[in-house]
Amino acid sequence: MNIIQIAMIGVLGVLLSIQFKSGRAEYGIYMSVAVSILLFGCIVERLGAFVSMFQEIQSFMKIDASYLSTLLKMVGITYVGEFASSVCKDSGYQTIASQIELFSKLSILVLSVPVLTALLQTIQEFLT
Repeated sequence: MNIIQIAMIGVLGVLLSIQFKSGRAEYGIYMSVAVSILLFGCIVERLGAFVSMFQEIQSFMKIDASYLSTLLKMVGITYVGEFASSVCKDSGYQTIASQIELFSKLSILVLSVPVLTALLQTIQEFLT
C-alpha cells in the first residue's frame, strides 16, 4: 500500500469512529482500534522490507550479527510500544499508555547494555 491509501484508511477510520461515538462511545473506540491494527499490519509489511535491506547491508560490512539483531529488536520494541501506547491514549487511558512507554524505554535500555559494554571495551583497547 502507498501513503495515499494509508492516509485514506486513517481518515475514513476517524470519520467512522466519530460517527459511532455519537451513538455508543465504545463502538467508536472499537473502530479506532480496528483501524489502528489494520494500519499496524501495513507498517509490519514495510518493516519486512527494512529487515531485508538491513541484512543486505550486513553482508557488505563485517559487523557482528548480534549487534544488528539487537538494533532490529530495538526498532521493533519502539514501533510496538508506540502503537500500543497510542491506542491506549486514544481510548482515554493515558496512565496505561505511560506505563507501556516506560516499559519500552527500559527494554531498549536493557538491550543496549551489551552494545555499550562492547563499545567501552573497544575504546579501552585503543587507549591502552
